[in-house]
Amino acid sequence: MKGMCAGGSINRRFEQAVLLHLDAAYNLARWLARSEHDAQDIVQEAYLRAFKAFDNFHGGDARCWLLKIVRNTCYTWLGRSRGAGQTESFDQDIHDPAIEASDPHRILEQRDEAEMLHQAIDGLPIEFREVVIFRELEGLSYQEISEVAGVPVGTVMSRLARARERLNKSLGDRLIKEA
Repeated sequence: MKGMCAGGSINRRFEQAVLLHLDAAYNLARWLARSEHDAQDIVQEAYLRAFKAFDNFHGGDARCWLLKIVRNTCYTWLGRSRGAGQTESFDQDIHDPAIEASDPHRILEQRDEAEMLHQAIDGLPIEFREVVIFRELEGLSYQEISEVAGVPVGTVMSRLARARERLNKSLGDRLIKEA
């Protein structure tokens, strides 16, 4: 009976600390794996790993702890499936926040701009893509990104600067082609 109570307590603590970060976990996996289906599998596997390792989590930032597990799970997943070449195109409707419905022209313009940005981010090498996702979409600090990615803060800053340069160049080139 005592084990059941302890297990229930662990389940509750896990739910309170980790489950509320499910959207961030999926978002990261989706961007790194470039596949909606794979992202679902990766997040499921990562949550299983997190649950098994939860006894070793002694407080701190549960979101960063979880994102590190998702990141590592994603890299393991990508390593296993290299060469499979299966990716799905980015589904704008799933990831786009609600857009005002009052001006159809503006809606199309915003969707085009968002799609261009998503394609530019998707075209980044994975080490640049992940820092952009961590910083710009998930709002992590440089220190948090450093902890999650397992690299020094200076490397985070360098990768983010290079990623932003590539995004600016990619978006600038696309805008010139469209003009």
